[in-house]
Amino acid sequence: MYIGYVFRYHLEVRQRLMKQQRDHSFNSSSEHPLDRRGFLAQGAGAVTAVAMFEYAMASTPSAYAAAACATTLPIPATQPALGGNSLKYCLNTSTIHGEVVPLVDQITVAQKAGYDSMELWLRDIDKYLAAGGTLGDLRKRIADAGLTIESSIAFAPWILMDEAKHKAALEQAKKEMDMIVAIGGKRIAAPPAGATDGDRLDLNVAGDRYRALLEVGRQSGCIPQLEVWGFSKNLSKLSEVLHVAAAAQHPDACVLPDVYHLYKGGSEFHDLGLLAGNKIHVFHMNDYPDMPRDKINDSDRVYPGDGIAPISKVLQTVFASGFNGVLSLELFNREYWKMDPLENATIGLKKTKAVVEAAKVVR
Repeated sequence: MYIGYVFRYHLEVRQRLMKQQRDHSFNSSSEHPLDRRGFLAQGAGAVTAVAMFEYAMASTPSAYAAAACATTLPIPATQPALGGNSLKYCLNTSTIHGEVVPLVDQITVAQKAGYDSMELWLRDIDKYLAAGGTLGDLRKRIADAGLTIESSIAFAPWILMDEAKHKAALEQAKKEMDMIVAIGGKRIAAPPAGATDGDRLDLNVAGDRYRALLEVGRQSGCIPQLEVWGFSKNLSKLSEVLHVAAAAQHPDACVLPDVYHLYKGGSEFHDLGLLAGNKIHVFHMNDYPDMPRDKINDSDRVYPGDGIAPISKVLQTVFASGFNGVLSLELFNREYWKMDPLENATIGLKKTKAVVEAAKVVR
């Protein structure tokens, strides 16, 4: 009887609040608007009722709990997914063939196409500096374009088991992260570079290696994001990446997922739900055609929504986990590279936003 009373009271309060909210929304200019103090007081009552209900549920036999749950309000056919309100749209410059498009032009393309940010490749920054540019000037160009650098791509082999090589890789990573911070950047990708072939690594030792890299990142003020590489012998699956991230035992540990790489490596997309949203800072967006995993490669990536990947489910899963970060479009499609870079980038942004909008409603 106690649980029934509490539950009925909870429903009654909830229904009154919903009615008052509706009335207030449609009659905000009426003579008797909803009193804020009264609303808060009733809200507190509702919270108390919920707490009492949850206590009763936990304290009663399962049969009573099941019966109570059976009387809950009906779930609407569609309901909004979490996340999506503060997402940043980012251009990974591989999408426009950044290897041949000058860095200054990359910035112009990202700005004109309407992106919020860029994911630059260190090789392109090196070229810019070799041609006489400076990091200070580059930072100003990026800021003047209204852009940010949310992530960057580099390949220091931090994961190597050989101690001397690992130490040298950390020194390389430190220099690269210092450069990224100098242009206003925040993060850098940390794929298993150097361990794509050869022996299988001990994932616990790899966790120690990642922890060392994270400590270097703290010194620089740049967060290395553990990236899954579907083609690699090591860290090809999300399960391996999660193991290494946890084994690092470091508060800055985070994961950089990629739709294509998750498919290529044989990961299950629903396992993204094992990740807290705040442990995904950047998500690589792309799609893939109907091809076997052992045949598909990076150049087969297509715009989001143009392939067979369950993009809506992927986004809904990470939104539900609290992700509200950066969606970075990363493609290597040779046919797209033949297009005008601005056209390519603009189409990519439009299609990325379209799949996000489609994912905002759980069907």
